[in-house]
Amino acid sequence: MASEPVQRGRLSRADLMSLEQYSTGRKEFRARVLEHKRHRSVAIGPNATWAFEDRLTIQYQVQEMLRVERIFEAAGIQDELDAYNPLIPDGSNWKATFLIEFPDPEERKQRLAALKGIEDRCWVQVGDADRVFAIADEDLERENEEKTSSVHFLRFELSAEMVARAKSGGTLQVGIEHPNYNYEVQLSEAQRASLTADLA
Repeated sequence: MASEPVQRGRLSRADLMSLEQYSTGRKEFRARVLEHKRHRSVAIGPNATWAFEDRLTIQYQVQEMLRVERIFEAAGIQDELDAYNPLIPDGSNWKATFLIEFPDPEERKQRLAALKGIEDRCWVQVGDADRVFAIADEDLERENEEKTSSVHFLRFELSAEMVARAKSGGTLQVGIEHPNYNYEVQLSEAQRASLTADLA
């Protein structure tokens, strides 16, 4: 399947389908988004996944929220856009939703306590440039004194040189460097191409 044409910038109400339009086109739109997301989801070790966001993935999240909450008034739609628009990359960064997954509730509680601070130990690397560590959870604090959260939002700011290297075919590596969770992954060519499309 061909990759999605890249659209930049924040979403406005004009970019969204009405509830009626979305109800009619949801199945097709959802299939398109899920195919697009396939190359933007990265498993890092057995219990961590980063889902790299872009304009299309965020449009899908907004449309789903409007559908579930039955929001059709302009002010309510704008509230959702204001909440989700900051998750769209700006051309010099990558933004990702970070999920920590332990199916068993008791194990999850123990492991999240052992993984405090993990959100600040997430990194990306372009070629042999220095690792860039995440700026985590800018919207609200997700960690407390006992444990970290199972969901975080990450932003990775790249220098102009890193952007140029990525766009000229440099390898991309991602990882987590925490005393209780230490893994790294080299992205596939399909993943690399999808993420490079986020960069201006």
